[in-house]
Amino acid sequence: MTVKSPISRLGKAVLAAFLTFAPMFAGAYAAEDPHKVSVVSFGLFGDQSVFRREATGAAQIVARRFGGDPVIVKFNTKTGDSATVEALAATLRETAKQLHGPNDILFLILTSHGSPHGLAVTAGHLVETLTPSSLAEMLDRTGVRHKVVIISACYSGVFIPALADADTLVITAADANHASFGCEDKAKWTYFGDAFFNVALRQAKSLKDAYLLARSLVLKRELRQGFDPSHPLMAGGGNVEPLLVAVP
Repeated sequence: MTVKSPISRLGKAVLAAFLTFAPMFAGAYAAEDPHKVSVVSFGLFGDQSVFRREATGAAQIVARRFGGDPVIVKFNTKTGDSATVEALAATLRETAKQLHGPNDILFLILTSHGSPHGLAVTAGHLVETLTPSSLAEMLDRTGVRHKVVIISACYSGVFIPALADADTLVITAADANHASFGCEDKAKWTYFGDAFFNVALRQAKSLKDAYLLARSLVLKRELRQGFDPSHPLMAGGGNVEPLLVAVP
């Protein structure tokens, strides 16, 4: 005959209690250690309204998939000038003040015309160029460790050497030697913006998956139109990607 000892019964009771409440403890721990995502989106070229629409739509989709607190969207128009280089620097500084956690993420979206020198900024009568070095300096001054930068513009690959590293994920609509397409005034999205934000990011579970799908969609569209492919790029971000889990 087998005798059940009190210690065995107690051990089983403790084990049962642990299995019952462990998920609650894990959930409480996760709730105590969340990470925050702040989204800044700028439409820099005021002479065409597609950049206003893309900056606004992209910010909404990113915030819906990854969260966004706050979500700040600024854009230029033919008469307005809220998205200048100075305004971008100030917005990044102010947004960074709300990102204190070690895993908080600053998500920056820029859409405009581009050149091998950088991004075109037209704000009313003001005409500027946002260069890779100046953007890198702005981001460095925020003090935020984890960053995602998505640039929808021709030749936007010129920003990758200055920005991409393990803590900064950079996705661009083109490489440093090619144009991107679809920046008609009345369009809602550029080719890249439509493929990445409007299609891929709505369904992909990660930024990498969204990039891979968008790159394929853009290439098919460009070849169909007879354009020289833009070759979107993705670089850096090894420490950032695991922190960005899309909400279904």
